[in-house]
Amino acid sequence: MKTCLAYLLLLYVCTSASVLAQQIDSTNKEYTMLEEALKEPNKVYRLNLSNQTFTSFPLEIIRFQNLQYLSLRNDHFKFIPKEISNLRNLRVLDLSGNDFSTLPKEFTSLINLEELYLNQDNKLNLSQDFDILSQLPKLKILHLEQDNLRKLPRNVSRLQNIEQLYLNNNSFHHIPKELKSIKKLQYIDLRNNKYPINPNELKGFGGKIKF
Repeated sequence: MKTCLAYLLLLYVCTSASVLAQQIDSTNKEYTMLEEALKEPNKVYRLNLSNQTFTSFPLEIIRFQNLQYLSLRNDHFKFIPKEISNLRNLRVLDLSGNDFSTLPKEFTSLINLEELYLNQDNKLNLSQDFDILSQLPKLKILHLEQDNLRKLPRNVSRLQNIEQLYLNNNSFHHIPKELKSIKKLQYIDLRNNKYPINPNELKGFGGKIKF
């Protein structure tokens, strides 16, 4: 009897481990073709559709309700539709290399978004976008690299949850003073910008600044 129970217990443990391994593999798999991902939308956690030739934003993406990572880099979308707000489990979103200027107001529904890439997006209306991003409770990392920025709008100070800000490869002449009021900001990347470093500008920054 004991031998039988031990065997059943071992079988249960092995089965549970196998199921867990399958779940982990499913979570780590990165889909790169929309057609393939649509065959099993509930299993799609990572979707990389970068450098593709879409004529418009593929609304089929909203079917991936478990999606945690989405890259649409260099797809040259002229606008981001409000339907993107349905991706409530999204944690990382890469919208670099596109042609839109503003995010939809519904973007505020991405309550689990932690990291956002807006690199090489030279048409951004940052003042309007910052008003929207300031309402994301978990957004900690923001990338604004290679956006040809010379300054930031004053309302950047509203991004109170940001911990890491990447401003490298822009055209800043000074460290934006508005950043001093972002209390949680721990790291600022300002490499490859066009300015002489004035030591007085570093006063008031508690985090690390990388030049």
